[in-house]
Amino acid sequence: MKNDHEDFYKKLRSDINSWMSKNTSLDNKWKDFILLAPDMFHLLVKLSLDSRVPISKKAKLTGAIAYFISPLDLLPELFLGPLGYLDDISIAAYVLNDVVNEIDPQIVREHWAGDSDILFNIKNILANANNMLGSGIWRKLRKKF
Repeated sequence: MKNDHEDFYKKLRSDINSWMSKNTSLDNKWKDFILLAPDMFHLLVKLSLDSRVPISKKAKLTGAIAYFISPLDLLPELFLGPLGYLDDISIAAYVLNDVVNEIDPQIVREHWAGDSDILFNIKNILANANNMLGSGIWRKLRKKF
């Protein structure tokens, strides 16, 4: 799984960076969230492998990982480019919020590869998910998890 994780992580980071560099004039208020996608994916994988995370939470983490890599989701990256990661990021934040409420938040911070505070990012994404996705899509996604 490690090689698959690293390959997907590197491809995701490369795709997003490439898109961002080509669309520098694009005024997209969700760019900061989109840039979190690779690190959110990385965190989901790391936590799913951590023995300190309860099995019940690992099942949700695995579901979020599967949603991230699935080409069949509500906002497909194939058609929307990196904007399609907004639903993946929202699901990741939703699942991570659930995990953080049960385990020591320091475990989450330990696996976070991003520069900013992960707990702030989770709260910020959840606070904006309805606006990013639309209430109908966000409601459907939450029901899946």
